Amino acid sequence: MAEPLLAIHNLHAGYEGQNVLKDVSLDVPEGALITLLGPNGHGKTTLLKCIAGLMKPSGGRIELAGRRIDGAEAERVVDLGVVLIPQGDMLFPEMSVYDNLKMGAYLPRVRKTFSEEVEKIYTILPRLKERTTQLARTLSGGERRMLAIGRGLLSGGRILMIDEPSLGLAPIVIDQIYEIITDLKASGRTILLVEENASRIIDLADRIHLLDTGQIVWAGGGEELQSNQQILETYLGG
Repeated sequence: MAEPLLAIHNLHAGYEGQNVLKDVSLDVPEGALITLLGPNGHGKTTLLKCIAGLMKPSGGRIELAGRRIDGAEAERVVDLGVVLIPQGDMLFPEMSVYDNLKMGAYLPRVRKTFSEEVEKIYTILPRLKERTTQLARTLSGGERRMLAIGRGLLSGGRILMIDEPSLGLAPIVIDQIYEIITDLKASGRTILLVEENASRIIDLADRIHLLDTGQIVWAGGGEELQSNQQILETYLGG
């Protein structure tokens, strides 16, 4: 069996002495879409921060293609191919759409092909081409989310981590964002997706991990989750 692209083993992490993640283990195979599902404040974003090098775990290990990356600086983790699209998008509001996209290609290995790659992004996300000269602060919520995804794709990563892509958006816009994510999966992208809404990922994820109070309490496929009424009622409000 091929080793996973990303492997997390018995990870522990927290803030100011408070343990948030407790013995978390999961694998992300290359080309798969793996989902972290669960209520707010239970460790999903903390896990992404540890993988991205924004937070140091207190125990366990993280491996990318067999190479240990826990404890590495965030710049090094990005250079190795891990890209985080955070909650709230974190765009540069006074910069144009084009310049925000260009910030995604700051690594030397991707900067030289930016002109070609940005045209590919405009094909995937045509709304961004229409808005290319607009300031990021003038975009709608859905357009900002698209811009964050486009900027992440331009980083040339091997794995794309997307934190709460539906957060704060209207249902019709969420549909558009998930169409984009579905297309990315179909193109062979490796994706680790954090979500609260089970209905959005049941038919999309290759595997779902339910995180509650910092621990993985259940893992399986979408059909298994849909048929597990106890899990749905206990952790996801039915």
